[in-house]
Amino acid sequence: MSETPSTTSGTPTERVTHSLVRDVDLPGGAGVLALVTLDNWLDHTKPNTFGPAGMAELKAALEVVRTRAEAGEIAAVGVTGKPYFVAAGADLKGITAVHGHDEALELGRMGHAAYTILGDLRAATGVPTFAFVNGLALGGGLEVALNCDYRTVASDAAALGLPETGIGLIPGWGGAYLVPRLVGVEKAIEVILTRPAANKPYKPAEALQIGLVDELFEAADFLEQSIIWAAKVVTGEIEVPRRELDPQPVWDAVVAATKERLDAVVGTSRPAPHRALELIAGARNATKADAFAAEDQALADLIMSDEMRASIYAFNLVGGGKKPQGAPDPALARPVTKVGVVGAGLMAAQMAFLFAQRLGVPVVMRDLDQERVDKGLAFVRETAEKLAGRGRLSPGAATRIVSSVSGTTDINEFASCDFVIEAVTEVMGLKKKVFAELEGVIAPETILATNTSALSVTEMAADLAHPERVVGIHFFNPVAQMPLVEVINAERTSDEALATAFAITKKLRKTAIMSADRPGFIVNRLLLLVMGQVLAAIENGTPVEVADRALAPLGFPMPTFELTNLVGPAVAHHVLTSLREDLGDRIPESPGLAKIVEDGVRVVLDAPAKGLPKPVDPAIQEVFGPARPGEPGVLDAAGVLDAVLTALTTEIGLMLDEGVVPGPQQIDLAMILGAGWGFHTGGITPYLDRTGYSEKVLGKRFLPDGVANVPA
Repeated sequence: MSETPSTTSGTPTERVTHSLVRDVDLPGGAGVLALVTLDNWLDHTKPNTFGPAGMAELKAALEVVRTRAEAGEIAAVGVTGKPYFVAAGADLKGITAVHGHDEALELGRMGHAAYTILGDLRAATGVPTFAFVNGLALGGGLEVALNCDYRTVASDAAALGLPETGIGLIPGWGGAYLVPRLVGVEKAIEVILTRPAANKPYKPAEALQIGLVDELFEAADFLEQSIIWAAKVVTGEIEVPRRELDPQPVWDAVVAATKERLDAVVGTSRPAPHRALELIAGARNATKADAFAAEDQALADLIMSDEMRASIYAFNLVGGGKKPQGAPDPALARPVTKVGVVGAGLMAAQMAFLFAQRLGVPVVMRDLDQERVDKGLAFVRETAEKLAGRGRLSPGAATRIVSSVSGTTDINEFASCDFVIEAVTEVMGLKKKVFAELEGVIAPETILATNTSALSVTEMAADLAHPERVVGIHFFNPVAQMPLVEVINAERTSDEALATAFAITKKLRKTAIMSADRPGFIVNRLLLLVMGQVLAAIENGTPVEVADRALAPLGFPMPTFELTNLVGPAVAHHVLTSLREDLGDRIPESPGLAKIVEDGVRVVLDAPAKGLPKPVDPAIQEVFGPARPGEPGVLDAAGVLDAVLTALTTEIGLMLDEGVVPGPQQIDLAMILGAGWGFHTGGITPYLDRTGYSEKVLGKRFLPDGVANVPA
């Protein structure tokens, strides 16, 4: 059976997940178990998903099973998946093809109609239902298990979770009602809101610990052991305890605290988390039928929202797994057997650790004096020890990483490296000097890379005998956590250098986007433009606290000044100044930021509670001078947001004209992974399209209507 991506009409063709039923004799004479296996008949690269046809087939199979249960022919029902997968949830391509609210409403009802058979079977017939979670179970894939009476999980199951609120939806097939009953309302908030926001599903052991599943068995004989366990449950030899429903005051307190956090962090930027919380709030006292009907309504409303369509667009961008746009043939990449890192500061040490961990090759850091080298090596050692202590690294892996990284003050140590990357201070003259020194030491085939965040790679390489081997590889801080790398194609960068850069970033498990060698590349050009516009408004009289929160409708992970604090005011000022020199008055200058750097002024206060934004320190208003709210020409919050969005639209138009990237999709991907631009916006260009800025400023949309929004 082959996958057909679409019909001639443009409507996606469903990749049907079939429901195959066979009888299994339970050991010990416990009776017959009707085992439903979900299988789309495709290989392991094509996970099971649920669309209308697959859900109808599951419902029909379960109706037959229910009839047999009523007749006393079976003692239990089990549901499992094909190898590696129960299901990855609903068919997202199918969801984005829904054209009306009634059609969206029917999708929710179909899932509930099928899953309710599993949930009600024991009460109606005395026959219990079991989910044998043998692989990945996300969204509707986990909800099929939650609707069963009992659940086992294989030790190697890739992930379990309800990620819907992270992509503009809610758990629509029972999750908001069932999870609080299984694990308590506080953990349910984690399952339905906190984990999806961090894109962090559960591992099998974690799912067992919080109570999402009842037993964990090793993968080698998982199904056999699950069936033995199910037989003991059927005969009463094993009893599985269930927790009491949380008291109403506890429920209300958890919901209220979560709402306060959502209001502060998410605000009105996206509806899905708030709708999910409303469902959880009502789940304690609702009947199952009423709770499921409320899920249907919420799901339908969200399916027909622009935020959900933009989220799916962003989800597909991030999870595309395709060859990066513009990347040369991977076969041109040169082998890397030893890496050199110029510098031993924090950024250099982070890179050295990652190279040793993921490339598995020797890494040498070089700095000007032994004290700096020792600090870099200490960072590598302490990081390895910390990760091993948390169980994130095995002791053997930690030892290997530490032993792989060496330090030196002797530049000649780079002679045996076939890839060298510099991570010194962002000063062009210094970087050119470093490259000139390296060229006299390294082999002719060695690739030279720079981690510059904004400087011209072409200029950096201009005086070298072999500028073609220089490539930009811009890592974001913190290196281990940030998924994006910008690969910079300078004017004379060779295909071999580019291919090597892409090969390295792939092994580092980063998403690489190629950028032309233009000021600020992609992320910093736009992020510093945003920061500059906010600062310009303050310089012109907008109160600091008003400007700091003006971008809340965008749903950034943190306000402007918390971001400035994270980047470092000195770094922000340096890059802002550098971009202004290259791009002119489009990048505002900020005497106030310069004074913050000069005087070492604190810019943010401590967060009022864990997970809440850090508010701007009101005292920095003195740095910028008196605020003049209400005066002519002084922007309010809406005016600041308008100035930012207008400037972004203009700049993205220029970037596309300059060929910085092939298209708006690469800008969206870069801003999602490198700047935390929310999935609910689709990145940046869908947001500018649907708010009308692209047509108002440029006279045209960035993306066709319907790609990342509900079509008109």
